[in-house]
Amino acid sequence: MNAFPDDLSPARPAQPEQQNGVDSPERENGAHEGTGQSSAPSDALVVDITPSAIDVPAESGATGEPSLIAPALETLRDPAWSGLDVLRLVFIAVIALFIGIFTVLFAARTWLRPHASLVSLARVPLIVVAGQAVAYVLVLAYMYVLVTRERGRPDFLAAIHWNWPQNIAPYLVGGVVLSLALQLLAHLLPMPKNLPIDMFFRTPAEAWALTIFGITLAPLMEELFFRGFLYPVLARGIGFTAAIFTTGFAFALLHGSQLMFSWGPVLVIFLVGTVLTMVRAYKNSVAAGLLVHVAYNGTLSVLMFMGTDGFRHLEKLNQ
Repeated sequence: MNAFPDDLSPARPAQPEQQNGVDSPERENGAHEGTGQSSAPSDALVVDITPSAIDVPAESGATGEPSLIAPALETLRDPAWSGLDVLRLVFIAVIALFIGIFTVLFAARTWLRPHASLVSLARVPLIVVAGQAVAYVLVLAYMYVLVTRERGRPDFLAAIHWNWPQNIAPYLVGGVVLSLALQLLAHLLPMPKNLPIDMFFRTPAEAWALTIFGITLAPLMEELFFRGFLYPVLARGIGFTAAIFTTGFAFALLHGSQLMFSWGPVLVIFLVGTVLTMVRAYKNSVAAGLLVHVAYNGTLSVLMFMGTDGFRHLEKLNQ
């Protein structure tokens, strides 16, 4: 912002629609970003992220001269990032995945299996999971840089609407109920006997590794990307309802390759993604969706643990 503009004439008053977009009650939670404070999610729907309510014109008047008011209001843009930033984040994630997996592959070949080929090591589930974990850490670091450095929001958690709930019990219970309900639905849908994801459950060690990964880093990164970064950009561009279903669809596509894109299991994942996005939207909280996600995955792991005698008889999964 130019602190010493050439045009020192009095700034024109803000238009009514701009004033409403900044001071309306629906924007109260978003105001925490400016103060660097995060708050617990509200019980009411807090959604007003249309372009007209958020974007501030960079120019004023027919002369195209910079407005003295616009730079101050620009800091209220929510989210601070754009759709191009999200696409760039996807590109970075793909690069990070290659870096993570190849790093773990070379490390495993150097210190664990020096005579094994990279192709054979790439089929080892533990190596794949470790590579994904490295990639997720790299992506998380870039997310932080994108928000705090490139977009000038020093409070990362406030910018993504983290908002840890004061009472986590309803979200954990909700995740358990959601998992059990969708398991019942899955029994009514055509489910393939063998899926690519089954390769991660061939040994107890692999089952434990994926279980730990599935209730820690995996749901965290999925919630940060889909509900923290993607959803608010979509909501600003295509509206609240369409953004919820579009985010759920994108979430299902991410898991589609693990499910051979069979419509039964993909439908279940789509419903999971849609519910998680609804939690994010209605509670204005990424953390609330994370709690539901962790409880959902955790319930599946507990059911699997019980059904296979503590991961000792994994062959029962295909019976």
